[in-house]
Amino acid sequence: MSYVPYATPADYEQYGSRDIPADELEKALRLASRQIDSLTYNRIIGRGFSNLTEFQQELVKEVCCQQAEFYYNNQDLIESALKSHSINGVSMSFGSGENVKCLNGVFIHSNTYALLEQTGLTCRLAV
Repeated sequence: MSYVPYATPADYEQYGSRDIPADELEKALRLASRQIDSLTYNRIIGRGFSNLTEFQQELVKEVCCQQAEFYYNNQDLIESALKSHSINGVSMSFGSGENVKCLNGVFIHSNTYALLEQTGLTCRLAV
């Protein structure tokens, strides 16, 4: 059985800002879905996407599109081996911050994670 991303290109038309080229969209949505699986401790896989409530399904689709776009736009920084960089008194650090979280090895925008938390699927305790 093939892995099916939680969002479709049509969902991306609705929730994304269309930064991802069409030829890279399927790959980006698949990666974002896998990252959502990590953030939800594979609960969606365990229950089945169709067994989630409509509210949960809608949020997961929206988060998938936002995460795909976030990762696509920041891939170079996220995959960089550097944790911090400084040149002539200007420094940059990579990692969790006020706007970005790193959870289970997944970098995600704080607002996007807040949406995913509304599904009730991100709690470390079994639900």
